[in-house]
Amino acid sequence: MPALMIQGTGSNVGKSVLVAGLARAARARGLSVAPLKPQNMSNNAAVTSDGGEIGRAQALQALACGLAPHTDMNPVLLKPESETGAQVVVQGKRLTTARARDYARLKPTLMASVLDSFERLKTAHDLVIVEGAGSPAEINLRAGDIANMGFARASDTPVVLAGDIDRGGVIAQLVGTQTILDPEDAALIKGFLINKFRGDPSLFDDGFRYIEKRTGWSGFGTLPWFTEAWKLPAEDALDIRSSADGSFHVVALTFSRIANFDDMDPLAQEPGVRLTMLKAGEAIPGDADLVILPGSKSTRDDLAFLRAQGWDVDLTAHHRRGGHILGICGGYQMLGTTIRDTEGIEGAPGEMTGLGLLDVTTEMTAEKRLTETPATHAASALPFLGYEIHKGRTTGADTARPFARTDNGPEGATSADGRITGSYLHGMFRDDGFRAAYLKALGAPASESAYGDTVEKTLDALARHMEDHLDLDGLFSLAR
Repeated sequence: MPALMIQGTGSNVGKSVLVAGLARAARARGLSVAPLKPQNMSNNAAVTSDGGEIGRAQALQALACGLAPHTDMNPVLLKPESETGAQVVVQGKRLTTARARDYARLKPTLMASVLDSFERLKTAHDLVIVEGAGSPAEINLRAGDIANMGFARASDTPVVLAGDIDRGGVIAQLVGTQTILDPEDAALIKGFLINKFRGDPSLFDDGFRYIEKRTGWSGFGTLPWFTEAWKLPAEDALDIRSSADGSFHVVALTFSRIANFDDMDPLAQEPGVRLTMLKAGEAIPGDADLVILPGSKSTRDDLAFLRAQGWDVDLTAHHRRGGHILGICGGYQMLGTTIRDTEGIEGAPGEMTGLGLLDVTTEMTAEKRLTETPATHAASALPFLGYEIHKGRTTGADTARPFARTDNGPEGATSADGRITGSYLHGMFRDDGFRAAYLKALGAPASESAYGDTVEKTLDALARHMEDHLDLDGLFSLAR
């Protein structure tokens, strides 16, 4: 069964969106298609149908394929916990936590798992579209590589190289990549495409022909900037678009180790909501109606980061002014009085005093909860489907006023005045009915926006955009 790999000349050249668009275009042609990213580094994860976790971008690609997310779609997921170390998740389950140098030694042993997942996908589908990571030109990382040319060589998968013209220097990106690659690696690259062009694509015709002549690769087209890409779930928190319009102001704190920030994607598209993704050094605005403390891969470190920005003082002032606060997962843990990590689950053993805005305490536990969770919001009695992806157990007086109720009992906590809430449930705002009612209860204007429909329509538009500007027949014919 055939496969095709999209690699890039660098990070953030648009590989994830390209794979999603190709997958939706292949599906429209009647093919059964599946995505694969051998190795991803992201703290934005999705819970899968088989009880594991994968990168959120692969969950979007699965949606483009009409499939439920599965751990085979991202067999190795690295979740950074510090500047030099990351949790290593293999086929959906935590294997270990490794520093960068230790992972370099571990990495070659993971190829078997990657190829195992690849073979299962190939057997089940007509086409597998593979996404690389970073750039194959990082030859210092070539030994033991499982993400780019190492995988392509091991699986004999043809490669198309994507260059990002928006950042400039795309000719050098592509020609330079070929120049420094090992000849056997370079032989697997069958063509290239140009991504993120602004303006008249014909202005790049001479440059396009030069790349073809210099590399000997086939050019599959120049793709203009896709203006609706912001409507798709963001892989990076920096890609979530703050919105200038809307009478109801939601402020989300962008932690240094922010995780599972897809909670903000539906809010970014709410017509009556003005979303601000607050960055380091910025104060919480005085006109904020709701402040969200999102998830974190390292709760105590991000709590220290929060205090370093002065956000703890801002949050107290926001609450005093009558504002609302919602903590999700790690953000929920921060709102409590104490976070204990006696076993060193998220760094050095110890404990930290929380913000004290909720009367709860959290004990970090080695067991990680990964599950989709149907719930009913306690305040509105509205059902929604969330997901849990966390370590830690939170207890205390304010849990007597839960945020929601699940099949396992009460979930989350609410302050006595009802304006501060915490929950472990991610994904709640994807439910249109719940989102509209939740925001309206806090004073936001009524809304009838349909988030899921918008994402589906955007994927369809992306596929048409790629059909219009790229040689997809030629691209798909490369697959073997």
